Amino acid sequence: MTDRDADFTAYLQARQGRLLRTAYLLTGDQHQAEDLLQTSLAKLYLAWDRVHDRESVDAYVRRIMVNENNSLWRRGWRRREHPTDVVPELPPESPAYDDGAGAALWAAVQTLPRKARAVLVLRYYEELTEAETAEVLGIAVGTVKSQASRALATLRERVADDQTIGLGEEER
Repeated sequence: MTDRDADFTAYLQARQGRLLRTAYLLTGDQHQAEDLLQTSLAKLYLAWDRVHDRESVDAYVRRIMVNENNSLWRRGWRRREHPTDVVPELPPESPAYDDGAGAALWAAVQTLPRKARAVLVLRYYEELTEAETAEVLGIAVGTVKSQASRALATLRERVADDQTIGLGEEER
């Protein structure tokens, strides 16, 4: 195994779980998330020698994931895809600490437009700054602020009917 492969393998072992969660939050589907991550990691591997600043690899691969996710929606085959009656073998696994409120919240997030969802995932789940989010998405900081503000306002409206989101059993 070359040093390049060893470096890439070490990066994958350390970051693959978190990157898969980010891909899931961007797509809303476990299988699409796995495909998105696999494609993104293949592109990262091809560019591995050009990524000189190893501190920015996470930002680089997140940018690849966002771009790939956006380009998937532009492809014609996506519109020709038809649902089937076959149920997937297993539902996506929820983290052990999820009490159900997270699932309800992320279900509401999945109803947002792709760009707004990408802003929320990068800004609040990945905990990037507004400037870092803007850089990853290739948009202005002001756009990140306005998209996040609108997306949060939309979520507040959509979950206003369901007051149980974010409340523990004792608060219901």
